[in-house]
Amino acid sequence: MSDPTESPQAEPAPPASEAADAPARLRELVAERRAAMDALRAQGVEPYPPGGGALDRVGEVRARFEGQGAEATEERAALAPGEDSGEPVRVAGRVVATRGHGRLAFLSLRDGEDELQVMARLDRLGSEGLALVTELHEGDWVRAEGTVARSKRGELSVDADAVTLVGKALRPLPDKWHGVREPETRYRHRELDLAASEQARATVRARAVVLAALRAELDERDYLEVETPLLHPIPGGANATPFVTHHEALDVDLYLRIAPELYLKRLVVGGLPRVYEVGRVFRNEGLSTRHNPEFTMLEAYQAHAGYAEMMELTQALVQRAATALAQAGLREEGLVARLGEVEVDLSGRWPRRPMLDLVAQAVGEPDLDLSDRARLARLCAAHHVPIEERWGPGKLALELYEKLVEPHLREPTFVIDYPVEVSPLARRHPDDPELTQRYELIVAGRELTNGFSELTDPDDQRARFEEQARAKAAGDAEAMPIDEDYLAAMELGLPPTGGLGLGLDRLLMLLLGRESIREVVAFPTLRPRGR
Repeated sequence: MSDPTESPQAEPAPPASEAADAPARLRELVAERRAAMDALRAQGVEPYPPGGGALDRVGEVRARFEGQGAEATEERAALAPGEDSGEPVRVAGRVVATRGHGRLAFLSLRDGEDELQVMARLDRLGSEGLALVTELHEGDWVRAEGTVARSKRGELSVDADAVTLVGKALRPLPDKWHGVREPETRYRHRELDLAASEQARATVRARAVVLAALRAELDERDYLEVETPLLHPIPGGANATPFVTHHEALDVDLYLRIAPELYLKRLVVGGLPRVYEVGRVFRNEGLSTRHNPEFTMLEAYQAHAGYAEMMELTQALVQRAATALAQAGLREEGLVARLGEVEVDLSGRWPRRPMLDLVAQAVGEPDLDLSDRARLARLCAAHHVPIEERWGPGKLALELYEKLVEPHLREPTFVIDYPVEVSPLARRHPDDPELTQRYELIVAGRELTNGFSELTDPDDQRARFEEQARAKAAGDAEAMPIDEDYLAAMELGLPPTGGLGLGLDRLLMLLLGRESIREVVAFPTLRPRGR
C-alpha cells in the first residue's frame, strides 16, 4: 500500500484553451447549483439547516461491520450481499460520488478519511425523498439515517430512511483524479487542496500526531507545558528581525515574539525546573522553501542539565515523532527519512562534531581557532564567502560553516561548540572561553534544532547584551537589545540549565519527505496576488 503522504508526480498544466475557458465554466456550474438551491427553497427545503443530534462516525460503522474495533462481531462482519442488519445508524459527510438507477440512487459519503455508501430507494424514501437525492451535487454535505446493509454487490451501505441536505456546495469540488494542479492555488486556497487530496489531509493529521508524540515524550519526563506572551515589549531570545505592532491603550510599540526563551527561563528562575512550550513564533524575514514568517516552535528547558542532556532529549523527540507517524500509517515503518532520492538513517546514537573541526576539514586546514581573524577572512575570500568588516572571527567561522559544511551534512549530526560571538545566550565552554556549549542538529543539510547549556552568569549576560546592542547600532537588524527584566530575573538566581528549540515545520518536512515548508503549513504566508 502506498504512503498517503508521498509526494505526487507533477501533473501537466492544462491546455491554454482549457485554462481560458475555466472561469466561464465555473460560473456556469455555480449558476446551475444556485438554481438547484433556489428550487429546493421553493419546495420548503432549507439548504443550510442547524446541526445537532448524535451521529455515528463513518469509520466506526465500517469498523463494526468489517471485523475491526472493540464493537465488531463475527455476525456483523459476515453480513451477506443484499442482507440488512436491522441496526440503525445516523451518519453525515460530504457527497463525493453520485449515481442513480431509476428507483434506486447511490451516494458515497466521506467523513474525514472514511467513506460509506448510502442507498436511496424509492420504497423507503418515497418519491420526494428520492428526488432530493438525485438533485444532490458532489460536494454537498448530507445526513443519512437508516440501517446498515450490504448492497447486492457486497458494498457496506446505509439503506436510508431519510437523507437530509445540511450544507449546499455552490462551487464544485476539484477534479478527484488530479486535484488542484497549480501550487499557488493549493497554498492560497488550502480548502480546495484538502477536499481533493488525501495527501493534503494526511499532512494535517501528521502535524497533530507529531505534536501529540512530542508532548507525550516531554510529559513522561515530567516537563510542565506552559504558555508565555506572544506580545513582547522587547524582542529577544533569538537573533531575528521582529514584527512590530502598536498597543493603542498603552500607546507603546510591542513585538510579536521571535522566541519564548527568555520568559521560559524566567519560569525556571521562579522554581519550575522543567518547562516547555509549543507555539507560534514570528520572524520578519524572507520567504523560501524553508522559511515562513510565522512557524511553530517547541522550546524546552531543564534545570541542572547541560547541552549533553538536551542533545539526548532532542534525539528522543525526533525518533519518537518518526515512530508515531509510522504507527499512524502516515510514513513507512522504521527510523529512515526519505528526501527525494536521499535516505537518512535516524536510528543509533547521532555523532557530535565540533563546528571548528568541521570547518577546518572543509577548507583543508589542520586546525582552526578564533585567534586569527585575518586568516579566517582570507579563507572566506578563497571560498567566495561574502563578509562584512565589522564581523569578528566567530562570525567569519560561522559563515564558512554555513556555506561549506552545513548543506553537506546528510546523516543526523550534532554540530557543537559555536563561537561566543554568535551565541549570546549560551554558556562559555570550560575548555575555551571563545566557544560555547551550544549545538545544532543538522539532518540532510537542514537545521532542525538549536540548543545549549544556558548562560547563567548575569554579569556575563549583560556584557553579551551590550555587545549585541553595539552590533545593532552598527547596522545588525537581527541583534538582540538589552533586556533589563531578564537580567533582573537572572540576578535572582538561574540554576545550571539546558535548553532546546525544535522547529516543528522542518521536522515534518524531514519525516514526510517534503521539500517546501509550504507543504506542511496549512496556510503559508504568500506574496500578494500579482506581485
